[in-house]
Amino acid sequence: MSTVTYAVADSATLLRRNIKNQLRYPTTALSIVGIPVLFLLLFVYVFGNVLGEGVAPLGGGDDYVNYVLPGLIIMTAATGSLGTAVSTSVDMTEGIIARFKTMAIFRPAILIARVISSVLQTLTSMALVLAVAWAMGFRPNATPVEWLAALALLAAASLALTWLGVAFGLAAKTLDAASNAPFPLILLPFVGSGIVPTDTMPTGLRYFAEYQPFTPMIETLRGLLLGTEIGNNAWIAVAWCAGLTLLGFVWAMKHFNKDRTN
Repeated sequence: MSTVTYAVADSATLLRRNIKNQLRYPTTALSIVGIPVLFLLLFVYVFGNVLGEGVAPLGGGDDYVNYVLPGLIIMTAATGSLGTAVSTSVDMTEGIIARFKTMAIFRPAILIARVISSVLQTLTSMALVLAVAWAMGFRPNATPVEWLAALALLAAASLALTWLGVAFGLAAKTLDAASNAPFPLILLPFVGSGIVPTDTMPTGLRYFAEYQPFTPMIETLRGLLLGTEIGNNAWIAVAWCAGLTLLGFVWAMKHFNKDRTN
């Protein structure tokens, strides 16, 4: 067998192992879906009438679910990174990754399988959040091409945040540290255009909201699904996804390639 064949076979074997673990412990998957769905219900049914009036021209008012969903879909990618960090940390603290390193396998397959399984889990969670939003009245007007572009954006965002989650899990000394490290990412859509337009915020907060990574992703997704203005947000979102992926990858490899010291 060639090196490539071994690499693919090892990655597929570890991918099956990770997927089986995800199915065996569904609470992680439920938390990835549950947090965005909880906020979706909260903002639409509790605060929707108030917040919706301020974004009525952008899909608010009675259809506030249309405005708020893109931000909560991106939040799902952030909650996915939390699940990735926790599962990676469990493997680190229980020694299974150290065990894999001693075996005659393609070592990068350990991380490749983790990333692929986590991205698939996150994309599945996004689909479930979208289904709940549809039941609540979400009605996009995207064309098939725009849906494909939206899927590509969500896959890129999931990949970027998954690599960060892997890095968090490898770097954390304890499971608690791994579960807490990605939490600020979950809050970023709130300090962006996920809930209300950034131009309604005070100057200092607005500056941060407009230049943080999630806002261009949210605006691009909103434009693709609902036909609002995208402007330069698409290119900025792609740049942020590429930059965060590179950051997570380099950080993860740094910790993966060294022995853990207590």
